[in-house]
Amino acid sequence: MKSPNQIVWFKRDLRIQDHRPLVEAARRGPVLPLYIVEPELWQQPDAAARHWHFISECLWELDQALGRLGQPLIVRVGPVVDVLSDLHRRHRIATLWSHEETSNAWTFARDKAVAAWTRDQGISWHEIPQHGVLRRLASRNGWALAWDRQMAETIVDPPLALPSVAGVTLHALPSASDLRLPDDGCVQRQNGGRRAGLDLLDSFLAGRGQNYRREMSNPLTGATGCSRVSPHLAWGTVSLRETAQATWSRLRDLKGDDASDAQALRASLVSFSGRLHWHCHFMQKLESAPSIEFRELHPAMRGLRPSAADQALLQAWATGQTGYPFLDACMRSLAATGWLNFRMRAMVMSFASYNLWLPWRETGLHLARQFTDYEPGIHWPQTQMQSGTTGINTIRIYSVVKQGHDQDPTGAFVRRWVPELTDVPDQFLQEPWTWDGARRIVGQFYPEPIVDLKASTSAAKDKIYGACRGDAFHAAADVIQDKHGSRKSQIPMTGQRKRPAAKKRARAPKSNANQMDFDL
Repeated sequence: MKSPNQIVWFKRDLRIQDHRPLVEAARRGPVLPLYIVEPELWQQPDAAARHWHFISECLWELDQALGRLGQPLIVRVGPVVDVLSDLHRRHRIATLWSHEETSNAWTFARDKAVAAWTRDQGISWHEIPQHGVLRRLASRNGWALAWDRQMAETIVDPPLALPSVAGVTLHALPSASDLRLPDDGCVQRQNGGRRAGLDLLDSFLAGRGQNYRREMSNPLTGATGCSRVSPHLAWGTVSLRETAQATWSRLRDLKGDDASDAQALRASLVSFSGRLHWHCHFMQKLESAPSIEFRELHPAMRGLRPSAADQALLQAWATGQTGYPFLDACMRSLAATGWLNFRMRAMVMSFASYNLWLPWRETGLHLARQFTDYEPGIHWPQTQMQSGTTGINTIRIYSVVKQGHDQDPTGAFVRRWVPELTDVPDQFLQEPWTWDGARRIVGQFYPEPIVDLKASTSAAKDKIYGACRGDAFHAAADVIQDKHGSRKSQIPMTGQRKRPAAKKRARAPKSNANQMDFDL
């Protein structure tokens, strides 16, 4: 007879608070809390050392929390089915519990293998949603209301105790070098762990987010004006439900306060709350169409760009050596910190996709490795959106020079990350090649622009807009919009025919869905 041992498989949910699989498992028998380090996963092209370093800190804190309940975290290294088979042989598993996951194609294939194994072994596998993402969604109609209901559900407390299971060997976490992850130079990475996530959320809601709407676009002020909880949501140290309910609670507290500071904070938190909706809106796209990770959403956009990147252009963009100071500062800052504010994420992808005409899959993989808050369900739909391949979103081609003038008017950001330009006067900093003394620096210590901005923008527009013509394009765009589009927008997106007046939809939350963000 099987013992009632329950396995809780932690993945992107590294916490014990608001963890329903843990609570449900503890109600049914002894719990083996399990984290599986999968070497093959960490060799995928979207994985990076900065991700593992962040997760390691989260796992250390998770282990401490579980230990206080009586059963420390069990760490195993290897393929999931092999690990589960070994644990089943030694401890007899009655049930496997986990949260649902919307991640990359590799994890989807792995989960199918786990599902087959549990069926073969007669083990029940219960997957519980933790976001507002719905599996096997037939229609987007009513999706936003379903999100509201899910986020309003009661936040569950962890079990009071987890009796230890005898004979379980505890293993140490492997290092990044053990997983063959090269050092990626992220020297200013955010700290992992639930405590760090809660501190960020608390300080943002308490007042740090007062100027969120104004400061979020600037690469300097955004570093403190944004919540910075995005990596904690991505790896699950803080749940989206906790974040939403804490935000709503703070909004209620501020409602009757007429002080200007309170009203400014309240307006910012309304925007922030709307962006939490968009978080799951984009994840739902990958859940409903996993091919978004690899293939252009709109068929007319397939084959427009080369199948392989020009490696010289890709390397110059990735390392911040394009000759455009603001773009280069953004890429260098991202490499060192693992973070970039929302508008700059859109800009760097726009420059790569349009001005350099690089394939979005390769540039998207580089950014995935750079973002500490990499969330595949958000990243790949956003990557496609900023590359103009969805057929339903506005084509946005950002001028990296104009963005430099607008977002870094004093040049402080560029001077911090591009020290080669120290001697360039302020008025020429965003376009150093126009300065009389440029020859002393440009082409010597700092590269000349690798592409003509005006000409490359014009060429990109000709190619993109040329593909957006004809009834076949619009018919396909309507199908995509019906499957993936927001039901709250009354403004048709690019490629979508206007609906009859009677079918206009309610206004969307005040959040720009055309930005590659979700740094929050």
